[in-house]
Amino acid sequence: MPGTNLTRDEAAARAALVTVDTHDVTLDVTTGDETFATTSTIRFSCTEPGAETFLDFVGASVEEILVNGTALDPATHYADSRVRVTGLAAENEVTVRATGRYTNFGEGLHRSVDPVDGEVYLYTQFEVPDSRRAFPVFEQPDLKAAFAFTVTAPEHWQVVSVSPTPEPEPAGEGSATWRFARTPRLSSYVTALVAGPYDVVRDSVSTRGGEVPLGLFCRRSLTPYLDADNLFRLTKQGFAFFEEEFDLAYPFEKYDQLFAPEYNMGAMENAGCVTISETYVFRSRVTEALEERRALTVLHELAHMWFGDLVTMTWWNDLWLNESFAEWASTTCQAEATDWADAWTTFCTYEKDWAYTQDQLSTTHPIVAPIENLRDVEVNFDGITYAKGASVLKQLVAYVGRDAFRDGLREYFRTHAWGNTTLADLLVPLERTSGRDLRAWSRAWLETAGVNTLRPVVEVDEYGRVTSAVLEQTCTDVGVLRPHRLGVGLYDVEDGALRRTDLLEVDVDGERTELPALVGRPQPDLLLVNDDDLAYAKIRLDERSLATALAHPRGFTSSLPRTLVLASAWDMTREAEMGARAFAELVLATVPGETDSTLLRTLLGQLRTAVHFYCAPEHREATRCSTRDRLWEAARSAAPGSDAQLQLVTAVAGFSSAGDDPTPMRALLDGSGPLEGLRVDFEVRWTLLTGLAAAGDVDVAEIDAELAREDTVTGRERAARTRAAIPTAEAKAAAWHTAVEQRGTTNAVVQMTGLGFARPGTPADLLRPYVERYHAMLDTVDDIGSSALVESVVVGLYPLPLADRELLDATERWLADHPTAPAALRRLVAENRDPVRRALTAQERDARD
Repeated sequence: MPGTNLTRDEAAARAALVTVDTHDVTLDVTTGDETFATTSTIRFSCTEPGAETFLDFVGASVEEILVNGTALDPATHYADSRVRVTGLAAENEVTVRATGRYTNFGEGLHRSVDPVDGEVYLYTQFEVPDSRRAFPVFEQPDLKAAFAFTVTAPEHWQVVSVSPTPEPEPAGEGSATWRFARTPRLSSYVTALVAGPYDVVRDSVSTRGGEVPLGLFCRRSLTPYLDADNLFRLTKQGFAFFEEEFDLAYPFEKYDQLFAPEYNMGAMENAGCVTISETYVFRSRVTEALEERRALTVLHELAHMWFGDLVTMTWWNDLWLNESFAEWASTTCQAEATDWADAWTTFCTYEKDWAYTQDQLSTTHPIVAPIENLRDVEVNFDGITYAKGASVLKQLVAYVGRDAFRDGLREYFRTHAWGNTTLADLLVPLERTSGRDLRAWSRAWLETAGVNTLRPVVEVDEYGRVTSAVLEQTCTDVGVLRPHRLGVGLYDVEDGALRRTDLLEVDVDGERTELPALVGRPQPDLLLVNDDDLAYAKIRLDERSLATALAHPRGFTSSLPRTLVLASAWDMTREAEMGARAFAELVLATVPGETDSTLLRTLLGQLRTAVHFYCAPEHREATRCSTRDRLWEAARSAAPGSDAQLQLVTAVAGFSSAGDDPTPMRALLDGSGPLEGLRVDFEVRWTLLTGLAAAGDVDVAEIDAELAREDTVTGRERAARTRAAIPTAEAKAAAWHTAVEQRGTTNAVVQMTGLGFARPGTPADLLRPYVERYHAMLDTVDDIGSSALVESVVVGLYPLPLADRELLDATERWLADHPTAPAALRRLVAENRDPVRRALTAQERDARD
């Protein structure tokens, strides 16, 4: 039986047989707390009259199946996730009446109860294959239809979908019915329903197609924190930029953004009905990095209205046609049309680090990924599909020219509006507008995996003049040598600062690329390959350049070259070319005075990994303590109320471990030892409390008392993290039960529980018993039934802080013993194992220093 999977071949066969016209969905969400009534009526043509096909549905039951008025028995025509429809005519009308199940794991139709007021909030999340959890449907992106939704819900609710919300009709007993107008042709995964007593703020934006209504929705208990003016301003900037860039009016009738509770990801591009994690409604002060990240998320989803909704990939192997392009487009918009002019620096700092990390795992894959079935794609929303793809597109823009690239995109949209596309459909217009053959470029960059390394090799004479300069390119076993267009920056130390004296534009191809422009010059103090960050490649510094960088950690006057050098040092540390303690020293010398919020956030995260995982075991505890103390010093000397102060205090809490002196954090929490300018608000209180819990200074009663101060959805998630961080066997056992054994726990709570359970710095003796228990659990984890929950458990409950040979051997043994385990599960387990392998190699390198 197929279970809940669908193969690419099955989808292709169904698309060859069926062309969908309209799809009417009727939902009644007043029928109970666990289930809802759902009916689909689908009109479609069939190329082979007399054939049969199937609809997709994952729910409680199917009550009725009608094919052109003829009833089929659900007992024989519904099994697993498929509704079999037989005896098709050339033109067909199929009606399926069923009962759906609400979820609490963020897929399908999610139902959340706000503990503040007891109100129910619903929202849908359909990507990848979860519209079938809400209604019977042809669940594949190339079977588009014009959808009409009819929804019965409590009369005091807001009900929002793709089409503008109509006036409700009374339905009796406190209920009402909303009949939405039919949508344009859409893939089912970008349709949506959001319903509940959401508060709303409204505005509008002038577009090429006329005035478009805008809406911002959130739960009532979050309304005081909704900064609507900032969000509307950003949204309008995005509208203006994308309409001009794509030379095409916004394709839908309105644009609502709805902040949803217990959300699994950042946001989702439902057509005209975007859902966004309500963590982006800032109830506490947040870092500038998070504000910038929210802006990128908002613009990313708006870009999807063209990339993904108007024009959609044919099958999920071209998911990058959605995500890479939306990532490139949103970053470009952010840099050129908003207050975040340094967005590409942020991209280099954060997004590319994600891409490089993902691309060096054993599970790396091409940007155009081989997706054979739905389970393959569910784990492919990763740093390659998003960040590497956008990096490569940035380089393509430099390769063909911005004007040619823009003109090619405009032709692509005009040609394929409301349709489905493949990679070839994109390359054709780009080749036409640029005059370049992009097939070889596509093979090198989109259809092969791995990341290249570029290393300068410089020779000088006795006078310090360059006699030879070459860029050497290498690749991994799965990669190929690729062409790169990039800059090579020449820097000299002047009055303690690193000043760029020249920039060489270089076309790199093959193993060795000569740099004749350097020959005869005095050797620069620092040679920076890929200056301005055009290329997607790991870079190395020559010996003189590395010494200069280490001697002048704050020498650069702008953040981008500093980011590139630090990224090179981090990659050297990950690859055991630099010891973890040496990298920690570089970061600790760089952090004081750093004002780039995203760079600071990234450095602190890398510092945590270096100390807890890459540091040799015999040096780890001393390094952790000294790092924690120096971060305290940096926090106390940071400007009062600054972004850096907030980040450094958060980092200090993250470095706490069992037995630490709790006095400084306790003094911040109770107000007896405040830091000037630091507001100890909701989020900071939970951060400090988690740090104190990890130090062994908090019990469950204090956590419960803190939760009682503000018993909210977010508070319950933070409380779960804090309980799991307590360094006792009882706390770890309770966390395991909550996340792994207890059914009904929301995915958000499972994720937070994992953050506390496997917190870096957790004493090894507390996690050691879970090595065997974790790997035994993998044999039944798929029974959870939700891909999101499975991923949260498999990733979050892995005892990674052990990072030792015993853990590595156990994981490799499981992989060897389970060759036929589901591919998605094996991938998650392999991606848990790879950092342990890397950590052991890095630990050996650090031990030699």
